[in-house]
Amino acid sequence: MDIKTAPKTILIAPLNWGLGHATRCIPIIRALQDNNYIPIIASDGIALELLRKEFPNIQTLELPSYQIEYAKNGANFKWKLIKNGPKMVRAVLEEKKIIQNWIEKYAIDGIISDNRLGVFSKNVPSVFITHQLNVMTGNTTWVTSKIHQYIIKKYTECWVPDLVGTSNLTGKLGHIDNPNLKTKYIGPLSRLQKKLLPKKYDLLVILSGPEPQRSMLEKHLKEEIVKYNGNVIFIEGNIEKEQKITAIGNVTYYNFMNSTELEQAFNESEMVLCRSGYTTIMDLAQLRKKAFFIPTPGQYEQEYLAKKLKKEGLVPYATQDDFRMENIREIEEYKGLPRLDTTLDWKILFKIFEKN
Repeated sequence: MDIKTAPKTILIAPLNWGLGHATRCIPIIRALQDNNYIPIIASDGIALELLRKEFPNIQTLELPSYQIEYAKNGANFKWKLIKNGPKMVRAVLEEKKIIQNWIEKYAIDGIISDNRLGVFSKNVPSVFITHQLNVMTGNTTWVTSKIHQYIIKKYTECWVPDLVGTSNLTGKLGHIDNPNLKTKYIGPLSRLQKKLLPKKYDLLVILSGPEPQRSMLEKHLKEEIVKYNGNVIFIEGNIEKEQKITAIGNVTYYNFMNSTELEQAFNESEMVLCRSGYTTIMDLAQLRKKAFFIPTPGQYEQEYLAKKLKKEGLVPYATQDDFRMENIREIEEYKGLPRLDTTLDWKILFKIFEKN
């Protein structure tokens, strides 16, 4: 084969912080394959496990864990992250060394990092994906935002999965006035498609996010769900070796689902109960599903998005401790997320990898 037409190899590396970063990379990985690129997936933990199940024929590599942990008490969330800061810095520095070695070892022609701070090289085009140009951390938001923007500046481009105008999903998270950032708004990303399927479930419950908060919400919702009379599909968000399905009364429990199964479950459900993570918000907008949010305690980004969307009359929310099953009825009073129709030309977007 002529070397000029040989497929280029792109390393795509999502952060292992819940499943959102990994799942929103799925449409990008598919697009890379469709456009004659060879993707290599790199991550750790449940994010890597999910992508291995999704793409069993793609090469995967393991990166050091950032060891992100949530506090049991949401009020201690920020201090838990600060305490784990030195571990995270060590992981990022190790990651940088690994990436330089991989570029040569695997002949990598380009990099796509979804919030992995050490996945970067000056030697190949490097893209950073984030919906948080501002990183909300309460009274330290200005510091964390400046640090994040400083890191983003190193990259060839920053892709923001949202729209540039006032009709957007991220609000001040993803929109700042900073000419030094080479941002490209690529529109919301979702691995799921809207399908007209007969209704099978009244409610879809889907859990995600790092421990111990995921397990705490699972315990709380399993206690509450017995008060609900409709048909429920409950996806626990446990990525395990084998899929487990358990039916108890009107509730069918799954430990996890792949994208095809999840797409069907969403389309067969009338309403959704979930975290207010940004990837989930993009999926709900794509599928035009009404929802109820329970933001992760202490996670400022999810709390901001939940408040923003409630204020706009789109989606109601409750705190984890306060949520009761009867709150679900509030969904009827809200409009639901709008579908933001965008056409993404992947060929043009991927031109960045043709520059070297």
